[in-house]
Amino acid sequence: MSTVIDELGARLKAYEGRPAAVAGTGKDPVNEPMIRHWCEAMGDTNPAYSGPDAVAPPTMLQAWTMGGLSGHSGRTGAYDELFDLLDEAGCTSVVATDCEQEYLRPLRPGDEVTFDAVIESVSDRKTTKLGTGYFVTTRMDVRVGQDLVGTHRFRILKYAPARQRQKGKGGEKGARARRPRPVVNRDNAGFWEGVERHQLLIQRCTSCGTLRHPWLPGCNTCGGPDWDTVEASGDGTVYSYVVMHHPPFPAFDPPYAVGLIELAEGVRIVSNVVGVPYDKVRVGLPVRLEFRRYDDEDKGDDKGGGGPLVLPVFRVLDGREGGVG
Repeated sequence: MSTVIDELGARLKAYEGRPAAVAGTGKDPVNEPMIRHWCEAMGDTNPAYSGPDAVAPPTMLQAWTMGGLSGHSGRTGAYDELFDLLDEAGCTSVVATDCEQEYLRPLRPGDEVTFDAVIESVSDRKTTKLGTGYFVTTRMDVRVGQDLVGTHRFRILKYAPARQRQKGKGGEKGARARRPRPVVNRDNAGFWEGVERHQLLIQRCTSCGTLRHPWLPGCNTCGGPDWDTVEASGDGTVYSYVVMHHPPFPAFDPPYAVGLIELAEGVRIVSNVVGVPYDKVRVGLPVRLEFRRYDDEDKGDDKGGGGPLVLPVFRVLDGREGGVG
């Protein structure tokens, strides 16, 4: 990656330390209905999140600060100014890269959240496979009264898309980009090894028998660290879905359907729904697992970073192939 500090980079650096929100107020107090909806969507049955002594799941930290479509009070113009500079320079695309959260005490129903946000850092100019741009990190400090209850760091890449072209018989023409590769780490390597073998493996806690997906280092139900796997039958239903229209990305052909699939075993997984046109996907449709190979023309390299990609997708049963996939 390039670490050249250019004139634009120097202007962007001036935004480091500037507030993005001051004394923002959560739209709603921490409340049981939102906790219940969150837990239902996540399939989280931890008893700590219900009953008279309930606390909110820690990972809901950002949810209490979201402004919705109407925005929230306390927002400054610094973040918008920063984005305007990047847009004017051709960095018109954005992708979230990672977030970090620190939890200092549980949030409970009735807590009223306030927050301050600051543009913590802007990177030097970076060149990635997506394109060239800048990583922008924002830190949000969340409080209840005077108490700091958590910190949320959110990092995005604002970039100018790379133009990928290849020469053909008729001259230059657009080339399909490689699909983004999954981030494989020590916690999920077994899952992706199974996918390579055309197996969809689900973690199972050896202490209490609870199944879980995505793969995690410990059990959400009992906290046990030990686990084995069971192979999914491949049967499922569409629990929920979205249709992706924007932003366009060279490796994909929007619009296409992305579903939250409830497997017969009871866990849920996010993947493409294929076999019917995107506008025919509906909640409750029965689906069946299949594995697809992408980038067959990719020969890879000596470092193992290339080669074809195998992904699990879900085909609607008795549907006809549409423009999805």
